[in-house]
Order: sequence, then C-alpha cells, then structure tokens
Amino acid sequence: MLDPVPQTIDRLPLRGDPDAPALIDREGTLTFAELEALVARVAGGLRGLPAGARVATWLPKTRLACVMPLAAARAGLVHVPVNPALKRAQVAHILADSGASLLVTQAARVASLEPGDVPEGCTVVTDAPDGPRAEALDGDPEALAAILYTSGSTGRPKGVMLSHANLWLGAISVAHYLRITPDDRVLAVLPLSFDYGQNQLLSTWAAGGAVVPLDYLTARDVVKAVERFAATTLAGVPPLWTQLLEADWPAATAARLRRLTNSGGALTPRMVRGLRDRFAGAELFAMYGLTEAFRSTFLDPALIDAKPEAMGTAIPFAEVVVVRADGSRAGPDEPGELVHAGPLVAQGYWQDAERTVLRFRPAPTWMASGGMAVWSGDTVAEGADGLLRFVGRDDEMMKVAGNRISPTEVEEAVEAGGEVAEAVAVGLPDPRQGQAIVVVARAAIEDAEEAVRARLRRDLPSFQQPAHYVWVEAMPRNANGKLDRVAVRALAEGVMA
Repeated sequence: MLDPVPQTIDRLPLRGDPDAPALIDREGTLTFAELEALVARVAGGLRGLPAGARVATWLPKTRLACVMPLAAARAGLVHVPVNPALKRAQVAHILADSGASLLVTQAARVASLEPGDVPEGCTVVTDAPDGPRAEALDGDPEALAAILYTSGSTGRPKGVMLSHANLWLGAISVAHYLRITPDDRVLAVLPLSFDYGQNQLLSTWAAGGAVVPLDYLTARDVVKAVERFAATTLAGVPPLWTQLLEADWPAATAARLRRLTNSGGALTPRMVRGLRDRFAGAELFAMYGLTEAFRSTFLDPALIDAKPEAMGTAIPFAEVVVVRADGSRAGPDEPGELVHAGPLVAQGYWQDAERTVLRFRPAPTWMASGGMAVWSGDTVAEGADGLLRFVGRDDEMMKVAGNRISPTEVEEAVEAGGEVAEAVAVGLPDPRQGQAIVVVARAAIEDAEEAVRARLRRDLPSFQQPAHYVWVEAMPRNANGKLDRVAVRALAEGVMA
C-alpha cells in the first residue's frame, strides 16, 4: 500500500528484512542489517561537519558511493554526487558552485586535479569516513538532502535541490508502480549522480530488494553481470538499449530479466519491438522524468505493444497535465506544455534564482495539487485514451516551409526500417525553407543512406524529408550516457558549414 507520509531518506535500510540481501557486488553481499551498520558508521564519521554542509562524492560505484546518499543525510548534510565520467574542469565547477566542504574521492582522481580546482575550505579525503554509530533520528522531511547537477550539455551544470520528501516519495512511488519485490535484484548500471541512477538505489531498498552496482565498459559486461548476479531488473536509457540489442545474449541469460525500465529519452517503436523480442519474458516500462521532479509518467507494460509511442500517465504522488500558452488546459490531442505539480517537485536550482523562476512557477489554479509546479518546456499531447505522448522540446522543434516538425517523429521514421542504428534530427538554417532537416546517424548496413532515402520517400511527406545526412562511427553522448543533442547539433553545423 502506498504511504504518502515521507521520512528522512536515511531510514530506508530500516524498512528491509535485516537478514535479506541489500547490496551485492564483487566483494560479496551486504544484508540490510549490515547496510544499516555501514550507513551509521559513515554518518558517524561525517558528524563533525556543520549541519547543512555540502559533501561531494566523485567515485565509481563503490560501496561507499552507494551508501553516501544515506550517510550524508543521517549526518544532517547535503549530498552532492559528481558523475565519475566528468573531467576536472566540470568537477571544479560543481565543487565551487555547491560550496562543498568535503570531497570524498580516490587518489587517482585527486592526482588529475590542478591547483585551484578544489575551492578554499573544501577538504579532500580518499578514505571512507568512519566513526561511532549514528542512529537514525526523526528529522525534517522537507530539509534539503541532495543537490543533483545536470550533465551540462546545455551549458554550465545547474544543481537541482531535492528534499528528503522528494527522494523518499520518489522511491516509494517507483517501487510501487514497478512492483519491485524483496526477491528482485536490480542491476544498477546508470550513474549514481543521475536522478534515475540514484532512484535505482532508493526504490530498490524501499521495496526490500537488492542492488547490484555495476560500472561497465561494454554491453558484454552487462550481459555477464546479468548472468553472474542473477539480475531480475535492468534500468537503461535509449543509447544503452541500442548497445544491448547489438550484443549477444544467451537465451537463458536474457530470460533472467523480468523487468526493463527506460527513461532519459523516448523508446522508438522499433526499439520496443527489439526489446520485446529479445527479452520476451520481461515487462517493459517506458518512463518519462525530469530531474526537477524526479519522475513524472510511466506506461503500463500491458500497453507497450499496442501503443509504444505513448508516455503513459502520471506516477503515484504526481499530477501531470498539458497546458496551453494562455494557462488553460489543452484539449484531447492538442499539443501543449507538460506541467508537473505535487510533492515530487524539487526545491529549485541551487543558488540560481533567475533560472529557478523560469522553470519553477505556480501551478495553474485549476490543478488539484496547487503550489509550485515544474513547467517542463516539453511539448506533449494527451490523447482521447488518456495517455500522454511526447511531441518535442520547444527549443528543438524544426520549422520547414512553415511546418512545425518534431525531431522525434523524423528520428523514429529514419530508424524504423533498420538501415540506421541511431539518428538525431536537427533543423539548420536554409534560405529557401527557413530550416532544412539534417540527420546525424550511425549506419546499421552498407549503403544505408540510399536505402533509407528510398524508404522515406514512400513513408514521409516532402516537408519531413531529411535534406542531408551526416554519418558517424559513434554518436556523441553526455556523461549520463544519453545522446548529447548539443554536441550533435554542433557536429552537424560543422559538417554543413
């Protein structure tokens, strides 16, 4: 049963069976009792810092990295996870912007930093904090618990402020609709600095399941880990699914997975078919989320085959609606801005009032939740079937000969025939049509351009036809593994210049 009463996030290990596995890695297994003891010791080692101080971690998926979100919270501190894939300049920005008092990292990473990268007043340690056990207390669920920095693909990373309530209710909500059980083993391959990656930990522990953290280099590493650790659940983003579908999966290994979850970009119908064929025994959850609201929608797996293009409906504790430019509710199939209200809405951007007021604004008065809402900037439409569907971001929509075109629609069409493994469509200035559609793509067959052009002449109207293709060996990705659309656009502009 859903419990809408949030607690401080460090109490999650106390929900699990003390003798059940909570964390499984190459070192062995930690039970929930052992996880709780480790959280208590690390929190005890952090207790010397003043309440509310920011503690940054720049680590791969070690046990310490997994427990720091809970230990920092128990010590009354604010956790700032830094993606281990980031380079020194990006790390330096996050440390300075967050005002971190402590950086927990590794010696090799410290060696990569240059003078001035660590701000004055920030201590760097390479050993796990350890101290007398710090027991869980009844803290304020509305207190700031974490600052998650965006990947920075659209400029300098900005920190999203998440309270204990945001994290707790997000964990309970996701655990509920995914139907995670204590028997589940969730293979955590996404970065723990990513909101979706963080939720891998918290939702699994909220349900009493076990997390298997994995840093992987190739898709084959994921395949082997599913087999070795008997993983039942795998969360991914579209580029990862593309890699995994290209990998060799023994039938028995693929059959171990009973739940696949996607966010960080829409699944194409072709990708849905591929995943359903490869992992026939697994439920496929298509999800949409915002770092500013943790999670927003999911599609019931029973609908994925018939309606693979849908985003679904609001998750528990979220109110998600489509709003016209004048603030009224959009009608059926009418595009508008996705607005998310309710207790999952974050507290804004850290020390950035200007950007906060642009994205976090009062909910329309007709929304049931009221209060502050996240105005996503994403254009969606709600069908007569009650399901939301993604149209595109306002800043990515293309306009060709007076026609507004969603990049997603073009990308799905390009990938649908199997000639292209991955594609991103961008609109570049064109003197005749206003914009021309340029597709940056990775080929799946020889002579892919000739084949895809021939097919699209049959499948798309003239104004949606890509004018140019830019072929690459590998698509640019950001630190969270998602396609980096800013880098893709820059690549297209450079080639077409």
